[in-house]
Amino acid sequence: MEMQQNKGNRAIVIWLFTGVVMIIVQVLLGGITRLTGSGLSITEWKPILGALPPMNEAAWQDAFAKYQEIGQAKVINSHFTLADFKWIYFWEWLHRNWARLIGIVFAIPFIYFIVKKKIHRSMINPMIVLFLLGGLQGAIGWIMVKSGLNEENLYVSHIRLAIHFIAALGLLWYTLWFALKLSVPPQNITPAPAARKLSSWILGLLVIQLIYGAFMAGLHAALAANTWPDINGMWWPEGMFPTGKFWDAVTHNKITIHFIHRGIAYLLTLLIAIWFLKTARLPRLAGVRMLALLTVLLQVFLGVLVLLNTRTAIPLGFALAHQFTGMALLMVMVWGRFLTCA
Repeated sequence: MEMQQNKGNRAIVIWLFTGVVMIIVQVLLGGITRLTGSGLSITEWKPILGALPPMNEAAWQDAFAKYQEIGQAKVINSHFTLADFKWIYFWEWLHRNWARLIGIVFAIPFIYFIVKKKIHRSMINPMIVLFLLGGLQGAIGWIMVKSGLNEENLYVSHIRLAIHFIAALGLLWYTLWFALKLSVPPQNITPAPAARKLSSWILGLLVIQLIYGAFMAGLHAALAANTWPDINGMWWPEGMFPTGKFWDAVTHNKITIHFIHRGIAYLLTLLIAIWFLKTARLPRLAGVRMLALLTVLLQVFLGVLVLLNTRTAIPLGFALAHQFTGMALLMVMVWGRFLTCA
């Protein structure tokens, strides 16, 4: 993604970093939606008309009746009143409307920059890709929701949830990289092949870890083991491969997913500590390397807090902090990777 960098890009950089912040908020709203069980409350996908909530009592009753037809409402939330339904509806509505707002915030300034000829030709294609990724994310979100709109499934597919989550983080990564391209002076970039290679491996492993974080959330796998540092009193928990099928265990078995998520966390901490040491002689990375080390340590600490405070439900505050720190770690490592580009 080659493009020109100049002082006139200031407004575009602010616009892109605004997008980064809005995507972070959107992912956190997705976390709230998931943890409050709100994701299936809106049973229809209306990209335009869906921006408005039900406007009268009859419309609310109609929306509630449609929700009561699915398995989640019949099995888990059969006790719900209309007031209960309005509470979960709010979070899903806010999540969807924030996505619409992101689209507006990206589209209107883009048109303005085009008209005012503030966008260089080299930026056009990356921005088109940005819009396509945003649209794709919305479509993936609806495909995810549809997996739970039936009488058999009580929640959305955790696989589709992970795809939706990683697609959002891919959009975050792309937008951040785009903004860095336009805002970081070339003299601030230090070619460091060894550090760059290690950071690439870390980012790859981090993506896998974030996928497993989505699996943990989608399957409520924290409820399967709320002890630390052991897992229900064991280091190699029982029932890891109940069917003997490896792929099925690592993608669907709660205790196996739990074990993998913890293990990758420890491995990431070790690799980031090594990266921290390897970049000690790169003065331009002084801030980002320290931030990476502190963030990964905080992320592990918050993960432990989530586990130790999980009883019958996953604690919302700790879980959101854990999710936010995971995103922060991704952004810090993307920043570190960027600063060591050739």
